[in-house]
Amino acid sequence: MEGRWAAVTVSMRVMSAGDGYKYLLRTVAAGDGDRDLSTPLTRYYNADGTPPGRWMGSSLTALGRGQIHEGDEVTEAELQLLIGMGRDPVTGEPLGRAYPAYKSAAERVGERVGTLDPELGPTSRARAVAAIEAAESERGTRRAVAGYDFTFSIPKSGSVLWAVADAGTQSLIVNAHHEAVAEVIAFMEREVAATRAGATPGDAAVAQVDVRGLIATAYDHYDSRSGDPHLHTHVVISNKVQTVLDNKWRSLDGRPLHAATVALSEFHEAVFADHLTRFFGVEWETRDRGRDRNAAWAIAKVPEQLVSEFSSRSRHINEEKDRLIAAYTEKHGRQPSSATIIKLRAQATLATRPEKEIRSLADLTAQWRQRAGTILGVDATDWAREVTAKEAPLLLRADDVPLDVVRGLGQSVVTVVGDKRSTWRRWNLTAEAARQTMRYRFASTRDREAIIGMVVDAAEAVSLRLTPPELASSPAVFRRSDETSVFRPKNSTVFSSGELLDAEERLLQLAHTTTGPTVSLETVERIVRKPDRDRLVLGEDQVSALTKIAVSGRVVDLLVGPAGAGKTTAMYALRRAWEKEHGQGSVVGLAPSSSAAHVLAEDLGIATENTAKWWQNHLREGETFQSGQLVIVDEASLAGTLSLDRIAQLAAEAGAKMLLVGDYAQLQAVDAGGAFGLLTHDRDDVPELVDVHRFTHDWEKRASLDLRHGHTEVIDTYDAHDRIADGDTESMVDAAYAAWRTDLVAGRATVLVSDSNESVTALNNRARTDLILDGTVSGTRESELHDGTHAACGDIVITRRNDRRLLAGRGWVRNGDRWNVVDVRRDGSMLVRRAGSSWGTSVLLPADYVAEHVELGYAVTSFRAQGLTTDTAHVLVDSTMTRETLYVAMTRGRDANIAYVAVETPDTSHDGPHPGQNDEVTARSVLGGVLQHVGAELSAHETIAVEQEVWGTIAQLAAEYETIAAAAQRDRWAALVRASGLTTEEVDEVIGSDAFGPLTAELRRAEANHHDLASVLPRLVRARGFGDADDIAAVIRHRLIAATAQPAGSGRSRKAARLVAGLVPEAMGWVADDMRQALDERRDLITQRADAVLGEAIADGAQWIASLGDAPAAASGRERWQLAARTIAAYRDRYAVTTPSPLGLRPEAAAQRIDHARAEAALTEIRRMNAAAKVAQSHRGPSERTSEGRVL
Repeated sequence: MEGRWAAVTVSMRVMSAGDGYKYLLRTVAAGDGDRDLSTPLTRYYNADGTPPGRWMGSSLTALGRGQIHEGDEVTEAELQLLIGMGRDPVTGEPLGRAYPAYKSAAERVGERVGTLDPELGPTSRARAVAAIEAAESERGTRRAVAGYDFTFSIPKSGSVLWAVADAGTQSLIVNAHHEAVAEVIAFMEREVAATRAGATPGDAAVAQVDVRGLIATAYDHYDSRSGDPHLHTHVVISNKVQTVLDNKWRSLDGRPLHAATVALSEFHEAVFADHLTRFFGVEWETRDRGRDRNAAWAIAKVPEQLVSEFSSRSRHINEEKDRLIAAYTEKHGRQPSSATIIKLRAQATLATRPEKEIRSLADLTAQWRQRAGTILGVDATDWAREVTAKEAPLLLRADDVPLDVVRGLGQSVVTVVGDKRSTWRRWNLTAEAARQTMRYRFASTRDREAIIGMVVDAAEAVSLRLTPPELASSPAVFRRSDETSVFRPKNSTVFSSGELLDAEERLLQLAHTTTGPTVSLETVERIVRKPDRDRLVLGEDQVSALTKIAVSGRVVDLLVGPAGAGKTTAMYALRRAWEKEHGQGSVVGLAPSSSAAHVLAEDLGIATENTAKWWQNHLREGETFQSGQLVIVDEASLAGTLSLDRIAQLAAEAGAKMLLVGDYAQLQAVDAGGAFGLLTHDRDDVPELVDVHRFTHDWEKRASLDLRHGHTEVIDTYDAHDRIADGDTESMVDAAYAAWRTDLVAGRATVLVSDSNESVTALNNRARTDLILDGTVSGTRESELHDGTHAACGDIVITRRNDRRLLAGRGWVRNGDRWNVVDVRRDGSMLVRRAGSSWGTSVLLPADYVAEHVELGYAVTSFRAQGLTTDTAHVLVDSTMTRETLYVAMTRGRDANIAYVAVETPDTSHDGPHPGQNDEVTARSVLGGVLQHVGAELSAHETIAVEQEVWGTIAQLAAEYETIAAAAQRDRWAALVRASGLTTEEVDEVIGSDAFGPLTAELRRAEANHHDLASVLPRLVRARGFGDADDIAAVIRHRLIAATAQPAGSGRSRKAARLVAGLVPEAMGWVADDMRQALDERRDLITQRADAVLGEAIADGAQWIASLGDAPAAASGRERWQLAARTIAAYRDRYAVTTPSPLGLRPEAAAQRIDHARAEAALTEIRRMNAAAKVAQSHRGPSERTSEGRVL
């Protein structure tokens, strides 16, 4: 469900450190009046601008020695200290560590260029500099996160009611809004807010620990960029939080915030609705918002016509159109004709939208009331008074909801979520539970929260847990109040359903069942030797794939191929071979969409249907397959798992064969999917096409495959061929449109692609406007479409709903079909002709169909573009795209595919970019991020494997071990520091330092190297004073590393370091029993994991293990080889090394360098053993030589 367009009332953006906070102050009104928006008869009601910010959050008491309180006004100086600098807004003291300072791309380039060999010649140097610039540009520039800007908006019907109500009612509506926001922030403090602590296995510390609330500032805004009523509040949550564990200031963990945003939006909407109903007794209803969008909740008595009046840019266009009509009338002395008015409206759409004016709420309210009165036909304020006439609402307490209703809702939640996702987490269930309980009104937010929690618990109870249980015990200090371990993030457990797992299992079994119908090799060879209907001969990869499929006998088979690889050509040849042996009509087609089924029917000349309709026919009429049939399912990556399972079972029962055709690297199913990828990855011999035929240029054939696999080096290739442009969103829309227009005028088949619905609408409007002005689009009448655009004779439109009653030639109206508008009738109906056809394919679309299910067809999304082939494609790219959507969009054009990369993200509610915008973002960094953003959903089976893997890696287990060890030995190390000769003040500084944790890790390492710390530490303290030291703990750590790098002792007296799996220093000495148990369990798990990684590499003949040579035959030598090889395996697992060489690239991080040195020593030991074995072998006689094999 979250994949559909929700009526979002909460959104989140990251705010970077620096001066981005000033964005919040741009519209703040000047003056000393009461800043509270809920008292509008104050100075701020009549002043131009919005009220100043106010403080929020339960962690405010930790700031300014208690001088800041909830609701206090935020000054610019305070905001600069907190958000801009990460400091206490009153005292200016640092809140933990300062924001990290990242070097710019230019600085990094300069440093790397400075290290180049001065002996390089001009050409080589220029090549090296260009490579450095490209690499650093792709990386972009990181900026420290200062906070998170959550925008809380009330439903549009609420904003409209507030906009026209009297001052007292406005105050109450704003009170309801403020209380809802405060309650959601409190919910976030309890359920979402957390920080990270402990060792770092990857990109974040291993333990997710609780915090003492949040620090936030709230800014009320009351209109949109277009000047329409849009009551919303920006709540900027500081990145600085104080931990419950040790009261230290750390960074807020951003991942739970991202994961919870949709659920928070649904929860906030319901909480606000409760408040408004309690205040005014209003009722709520759902309103359909068209295809692919969730229904929106609205106040029942606020008409949709009034909501629409305040919901689009059409008002500005109409005002400009009226001005143009008046100017025309004055110039010509008569009213313009209908055709002329259409042209004047087109000119109006080109008019630059006026800059947003900063106006007083009093002025805005007066204007809004006048506009509303025109729509309502009565005084708007009187109407609002009637809507809010208090009635006694029915309010529920949590106890009023029976448990069987809760359980039923839980099951319903899982059913809905499971229809759209193959796996889910608690936040997915929470979002749906909030949606399904929205129809109830509760007496308090506590009651609503309780019921949602109970419904989610019930949903989890009927879900199947995929995440493995905790592998080792956690001491009490590392457990939360609910007894879960801090080493598992809250709400991170992954679930699925037994139904989905069973469906996947059946598909896997059928993919390995070889009792299906086949075609003889002789028939296949005869067919593949002959040219097809277009006199084309199959390529080697097509012949190989076709042969595999024809003779395999697999009940469920696959044909995988990238865009433009000739899947259709291969399928046509397969159809000929199959019908040669099994008879006419023995090949049938299915596809997830009607448009894809139609294309398949035309390409192969077979009977086809979309999968949903075919299943309906089966249930209603008993339609099924025949023995020996080949059932081709095209675009199979877009098919849902349950749908494929149902069809496969019927095919198997009938004695037919099902062939899934598609590409796992292209777009995935809207329903719960991942099955196509699962089946592909389950086989080593998948029939796959590798030669790309679509593109005119050979370089683009190769580049498209790199794009498919996410290889970021391909960015250089596209850039070298002038296929990348970058700039702000507006300029990229202009550039893409201009290039598309040029191609269109030149007679090329071309398409505009964007994954932003706003950009698609803007591009469609631009295209249509120019076509009107040049006379291509004409006529006296227009039809208004659901998104506020219009269509007239000459326009290209797309139908968005299947309707088999609307016949066009031999076909019917399908979702995704493109049409030319022939005429628009007076009643709004539209005569259209299928695009590309000249006669016999016209249909009259009824007015209601046109109003709801027709869109302009000049620009499309990536989902609509999949399956298209054009001469050129012009693609708008932004950071929200995935690898799959980019790949699909950039492979539509035969001759050229050009990316127009937006390097900023516009803010739809305000002028200009968002304050969190990174101004050093480049096209390379955006494209690099997109290529690394895999949007494909994993199947439930694959998710189980991933979950088992991620929680059992040495990276995870070692980080847990080191974190527990640090806590277990902290008091011991503190005592050692106190006895080291430092003064009392110096001891307190060391123990309180952020560097104390890293120091204790080095003490543990030194002890594992058999050093006597009771004598070593005092010696290091006496070596030199600390008068000029910024951080004494850091200085001692540096000295300790240098003094204890090698194990104590020398020669034969030197003992081997006590390391777990050759890498992790053991925690020695006395520790509490629960700590010791947790450490020992993880020590054993790390060792077992290292042995398992080594054993798997040996069994698979991995290249890195082969480079180590054979293990010695002698027991003593074999044991030494085993220990050394285990260390290398542990290193590879801990740092995710996947290169053929044993240790991969030399690391930059200091912590990894230490482990790299240990693994390198192990590798040196193995090579020394190999060299010694060769010397010994060479000194033996031939009869003494034996064959030595690798032994575990």
